[in-house]
Amino acid sequence: MPITEFLTRNAQAYGSETCLTEINLDLQDSHHVIWKEYELIENNPAGEYRREMTWRVFDEKANRMANLLIKRGIKKGDKVAILLMNCLEWLPIYFGILKAGAIAVPLNFRYTAEEIKYCLGLSDTVALIFGPEFIGRMETIYDQIPKVKTLFFAGEGRPSFAECYDRLTANCSSEAPRIELTDEDDAVIYFSSGTTGFPKAILHTHQSLMSACITEQKHHGQTREDNFLCIPPLYHTGAKMHWFGSLLAGSKAVLLRGIKPEWILRTVSEEKITIVWLLVPWAQDILDAIEGGDVKLEDYQLSQWRLMHIGAQPVPPSLIHRWKKYFPNHLYDTNYGLSESIGPGCVHLGTENIHKVGAIGVPGYNWEVKIIDEHRNPVAEGEVGELAVKGPGVMKCYYNDPEASTAVLKDGWLFTGDMARRDEDGFIYLVDRKKDVIITGGENIYPVQIEDFLRAHEAVKDVAVIGLSDKRLGEIAAAIIELKPGYQCNEEDIETYCVSLPRYKRPRKIIFDKVPRNPTGKIEKPRLREKYGALGLVAAETSR
Repeated sequence: MPITEFLTRNAQAYGSETCLTEINLDLQDSHHVIWKEYELIENNPAGEYRREMTWRVFDEKANRMANLLIKRGIKKGDKVAILLMNCLEWLPIYFGILKAGAIAVPLNFRYTAEEIKYCLGLSDTVALIFGPEFIGRMETIYDQIPKVKTLFFAGEGRPSFAECYDRLTANCSSEAPRIELTDEDDAVIYFSSGTTGFPKAILHTHQSLMSACITEQKHHGQTREDNFLCIPPLYHTGAKMHWFGSLLAGSKAVLLRGIKPEWILRTVSEEKITIVWLLVPWAQDILDAIEGGDVKLEDYQLSQWRLMHIGAQPVPPSLIHRWKKYFPNHLYDTNYGLSESIGPGCVHLGTENIHKVGAIGVPGYNWEVKIIDEHRNPVAEGEVGELAVKGPGVMKCYYNDPEASTAVLKDGWLFTGDMARRDEDGFIYLVDRKKDVIITGGENIYPVQIEDFLRAHEAVKDVAVIGLSDKRLGEIAAAIIELKPGYQCNEEDIETYCVSLPRYKRPRKIIFDKVPRNPTGKIEKPRLREKYGALGLVAAETSR
């Protein structure tokens, strides 16, 4: 069953109830205003920081978007891209594209103009809707994207080369278009994070979306009483697929624009949030703010907050131990997934398994998992191999890239490129990306293991371990360390701390710097390799 039918069901059953709220505390007025109908604030003065939308209005907005696309000649299977920051309009636009039978193509809001142009071309996109933040980038490429016949603009300050989304949809019917959808129909194209060059286009069907919806609700048990706080970008599978649990339950969600610890805690308190999905850096920032006295938990109403879960990257066990110190009653969970598996859930820890903190978990609902060697044979318990997953959310293919598709898909299995091991209880631990493994003197070093070790140091806020060239050993491990505010630490302190590590795992070079992460929380190691790779080359030259 296409996921759009759940939106229709919710509009019929809970039409007058709020489903989505957008909070932008950076634009807060001096007074607190609550808007009960989205129509009331379509022309609201700039600066309003809180907007709401009901299930009925959500569905009507999606229908209007679908009918606009159909009027413009968009056919079933055509691609329509979304380039927006998180906002109240995002999900109705996404569902409108699906209702039209078109394929939604969400774009990363950090893309440069050249990356936007590349992704639009790779995906064969014929229409694009974009927001005010992207006018400058679009101005440089709008006449260089010949496949894109239609440009819609959502927001104030419409550029001359685009049409007004608000005005056009207002004149379209709010009735659902009569487009037949099946589980096998293509639905969305997401893009890989592009850590090895330009992104790949990941094609999913409506079945994938439905599987994410069911898996998420099964894992976290969303009910009508829950209120989900969504902070990560909606263009990414992680944020949206977690929200799909709210869609299935018919429950509320809040889109928070901003990641300051006090904003997160205030929103949890004022909006009566029950479920929060955080990325590792945001959880660290909250803990640092608590420990630094910048926020006081007694100032907030947090007793209703039942679940904190983290995904998108390995979670340091030390972080969760710190978290439980301040939030002892929270259920904790982590999910593993990738865009090729329609986001989180193919491996799932489970709230009942906090004693296994550090593991990514066991196969998720409706998923199978195996760990294989270089010949794709299963490895023994405890041995490291590549993680492969199989389930209803595996991508159809890399769009327009049959060679890359063949390399990672076989007999329904998706070969993830992530290295993992399984313990005696069947729990899976992520070791590292295959391409991030450092080979030093013939020994494999998995950076995540060193990163987890160093994050337990009281002065360390974040850390990334990369390989640098070395003439004698091939590569050496270099640790880029970001310190907590107010803490002092030097290379000798870190070297002393690492004495308990096996000698070959100890970082040979210590660098104090900020650790860059992308919007989904993943460490941007290519940037670090580009920045510090020359240090390895210099060391190799010096040793000659």
